Amino acid sequence: MRERDEALERETATAEVLKVISSSPGDLTPVFEAMLTNATRLCEAKFGLLYLYEEGKLRFGAAHDVPPAFAEARGKEPFTPPPDSNTGRVVATKQAVQIADVAAMQSYSNRYPSVVAAVELGGVRTALSVPMLKENALIGVISIYRKEVRPFTDKQIALVQNFAAQAVIAIENARLLNELRESLQQQTATAEVLQVINSSPGELAPVFDAMIEKARALCEAPYGNMMIREGERFRAIATHAPAPFAEIVRRGFEPHPSSPLGRLKSGERVIHIADLAETARLVPDDPIPRMAIELGRVRTVLMVPLIKNDTWLGVFTLWRPEVRPFSDREIAVVQNFAAQAVIAIENARLLSELRESLQQQTATADVLKVISRSTFDLKTVLNTLVESATHVCEADMGIISRPVEGGIYRIEASHGLSPALAEAMASATLKIGKGSVTGRTALAKAPVHILDAQADPDYELHKALKIGDWHTMLGVPLIREGNLIGVFGLSRKTIRAFTDKQVELVTTFADQAVIAIENVRLFDEIQDKSRQLEEASQHKSQFLANMSHELRTPLNAILGYTELMADGAYGEPSDKMHGILKRLEANGKHLLGLINDVLDLSKIEAGQLVLELSDYSVQDIAQTVRSTLEPLASDKKLAFKVEVPIELPPGRGDGRRLTQVLINLVGNAIKFTDAGEVAIKAKANNDSFYVSVRDTGPGISAADQTRLFQEFQQADNAITRKKGGTGLGLAISKRIIEMHGGKIWVESQLGQGSTFAFTLPVVVEQQVNLESK
Repeated sequence: MRERDEALERETATAEVLKVISSSPGDLTPVFEAMLTNATRLCEAKFGLLYLYEEGKLRFGAAHDVPPAFAEARGKEPFTPPPDSNTGRVVATKQAVQIADVAAMQSYSNRYPSVVAAVELGGVRTALSVPMLKENALIGVISIYRKEVRPFTDKQIALVQNFAAQAVIAIENARLLNELRESLQQQTATAEVLQVINSSPGELAPVFDAMIEKARALCEAPYGNMMIREGERFRAIATHAPAPFAEIVRRGFEPHPSSPLGRLKSGERVIHIADLAETARLVPDDPIPRMAIELGRVRTVLMVPLIKNDTWLGVFTLWRPEVRPFSDREIAVVQNFAAQAVIAIENARLLSELRESLQQQTATADVLKVISRSTFDLKTVLNTLVESATHVCEADMGIISRPVEGGIYRIEASHGLSPALAEAMASATLKIGKGSVTGRTALAKAPVHILDAQADPDYELHKALKIGDWHTMLGVPLIREGNLIGVFGLSRKTIRAFTDKQVELVTTFADQAVIAIENVRLFDEIQDKSRQLEEASQHKSQFLANMSHELRTPLNAILGYTELMADGAYGEPSDKMHGILKRLEANGKHLLGLINDVLDLSKIEAGQLVLELSDYSVQDIAQTVRSTLEPLASDKKLAFKVEVPIELPPGRGDGRRLTQVLINLVGNAIKFTDAGEVAIKAKANNDSFYVSVRDTGPGISAADQTRLFQEFQQADNAITRKKGGTGLGLAISKRIIEMHGGKIWVESQLGQGSTFAFTLPVVVEQQVNLESK
């Protein structure tokens, strides 16, 4: 009773902690406090502490009922525990550590401050510390303390370990929730930026044109441009200027260090030049100011840099053909437009990345869709993977090669190969080595990047290289459990390196290819095993049917002659001979029953057992069973009860087979019951019959009940072995009931008898096909 109460209390405490976890998503403090409260209460400890392990030190996480003086002395600063302390040993071993008496520790004798504080201020004697582990990495420690020397029990240690596991789950949930919140915040921020400049998402030129147009009107400046920085050069994305000068700034140029753009590079936030002609005279070796004056009609010029996080992205420029400085208000207007331009540039970058990511996700989703629809059509799946990777990674050709005999690789899927190239690749030998991107990847078992295969002296597939006109190539291995099972290859006709994201994407596709290949291999394996099992089952059923038939024929003859001899057909037998003949007849009938069971089972498994559906009476079946088996019950002095109401409706089904089921259940009950009674009970409810057979026998354990209705299975105990039997009767009964659309089960406890019961429809219209079930 006490163990049950303790178990209930532990389950209640666990439920409380889980409730706190669900009600405080992302907030660990109430979760930790609930764990410590329950751990100290259930383990009869005085107080508890929870530490988080970070960078080799323990940091305070939560506390429960810690003595104030000890709490003040311990503080909340991270600390390194003594090696022989409970927490120190947990850090070293990642195992639960219990110290029966902290006052007996060497570190206490050495007056280690934290240990002295625990004993003298906290009153600690017995201490238990349990690690919080995530994938075998220590992330924290739960410690509970007693003020007397009384070690914690194994159950209490296990309970604290359970709380530690829940703490790890709570920490991981909080981490995932924070990551989700951060991700949502980033997406929200991106959406807000897209709303600011939603007329031309991702296109800078229309946005910049609109900004220049508005700024020109507000600042009374007829000319302006928006340039972006590309390395050391500047190039105009949008401009409103005389054509000759517009052409120069659109091509881009590298500014002189002493020019106005050079001054912006040095860190100035605004360049306002009243007369560019004066600047041109001061920097005679810089041609840009002179061209601006002569071709662009520039005199007064205003430049505001486009800066994001101290990174110079570009410059917004307005100018006038006359000397007329800009006012502070006008400078503020340009600065505001510059800030919007930064948003537009960042938005374009984010949108570009978003489109790329969406394109990759769409490609991945398409591949997964093909995999789900064509799970075992490997050719279709691999071709889809190659096609998607080729398209998303902006390649011209893609292949997947798999190894055959002798270290040679053969192309199993491709995209973008012309007939001539396909023929050249088919005749080429893809072997492990430096001669091809496939061979190099197989050799390295890691991604291989060739910037220009045409200029690579080790590349050997010259014919295919010439036909395909490849330059940049990428190979990614297909690896399963450390073994190379193929190579994913992409090629471009230009010299353009694949980006890290593209390599990562191809690696993802390679992983999906490995999964597809493994799925097909496992499917083929299962199919083969299923065929073997089906064939073996057919052979077994045929053998049982043949064996049963061959045994039953001579056995019937033996039984017939035995009855004739017992009846005196060949002379009156002596009393001794008559007893022998009766035993021979009884054993022969028992053997015949076993043979009939085997034959029934083989027919059921072969789908050859057909129910003979007709009207029957449950009362008649019960009385037949009673008249057949009551003598056996009387021999054992057992009461035999039949409780079948006369108002039960007539049923439709196979009455002979249902009689067989009931005889089996009642016969078993009589066989295994040595004292008391056996009772048959029946009733009808909701168009179904409920029939039960109850006995006062020894009962059946829960473990034996799970396999009781399987072929050749019996309750594995001394009583069963003594009583005998083959273990077929219940299996056959189960099949017969299920063929009627019903179900059969047992309810039993050791020492309290057993009740076997079944239900089936009152009217069975047709036999249930067990194979389809």
